[in-house]
Amino acid sequence: MKQREIGKGGPKVGEVGFGAMSFGGIFGQTDKATSFATLNAALEQRVTHIDTALIYGPHKSEEVIGEWLREHPDARQKLHIATKGGIQINPRSFNNAAAFMHECLEGSLKRLGVDCIDLYYVHRRDQSVPIEDITQTLAGLVKQGKIKAFGFSEIAPTTLERASAVHHVAAVQNEYSLWSRQPELGLIEACERHGTTLVAFSPLARGALADKEFDPKTIEANDWRRQMPRIQDDAWPRNAKRIAAFRKFANERGWTTEALALAWVLSRAPNIVPIPGTRTPEHLKRNAQASAIKLNAEDLAEINKLLPAGWAHGHRYSDNQQNGVEQYC
Repeated sequence: MKQREIGKGGPKVGEVGFGAMSFGGIFGQTDKATSFATLNAALEQRVTHIDTALIYGPHKSEEVIGEWLREHPDARQKLHIATKGGIQINPRSFNNAAAFMHECLEGSLKRLGVDCIDLYYVHRRDQSVPIEDITQTLAGLVKQGKIKAFGFSEIAPTTLERASAVHHVAAVQNEYSLWSRQPELGLIEACERHGTTLVAFSPLARGALADKEFDPKTIEANDWRRQMPRIQDDAWPRNAKRIAAFRKFANERGWTTEALALAWVLSRAPNIVPIPGTRTPEHLKRNAQASAIKLNAEDLAEINKLLPAGWAHGHRYSDNQQNGVEQYC
């Protein structure tokens, strides 16, 4: 597994990370034994950047990781752990006030069973709090030794510019994949200017970019993807046709669809770390294969023909899911 830095001069992690949202049950039922096996596989594959959040479960993902860390105390020094706060659970709302961010962090530290978080994010911006103020709050947490670095999720390039004028922002976590290309409209460049890592979540298009054909009709009733416009009846057949051609291209070259989709994300800039999520060790191992793929100009040109920018039918979020995401295009 090749490595990439998190932030300017920051620690190096396996260039393919792991998003642990699925441990919280949002994509269907899971169990502790399978989650533990997935974390074991991460260590074996040198997938060292583990991303979770207070809201996943809520709390369940952090609790599972914390319990696994207690059973594997030596693993803590091998892993780079990121989590997020700033979302109130009940009633659900965004809150970036300093006191609440401190409260969120203390809860995460306790659930994870660690003294310090490697990377701490504001999960969604609370627009009532100036970005300069929340950046100062996070910088204070660094000084206190409770976090080593911080970042923001689903923000615009202009927000990164303002925050970076106050303190170095180690990472921005936004959606980026072959079917969600918004970061190409200024965010990738802004991250490069400021030495900020772009942590790409949902790099496999919510599971659509995979060898196993995605069937929206089979996902569980509580799976939040049911609301996504791109898998509705008017959009999905068109998207599935495009993905099938991409899958064929990948398999003919001896690659899994997942590994090729992740290799494409890695090829876009040296400061991008994708964090595909999964509930199983088998899928994690398939994702880790992306680090071994080196795409040439011909590969990239063919991928661009199969899945050009803007190819996906339907919005990436429903109106309700869009809440809290900063718009810049």
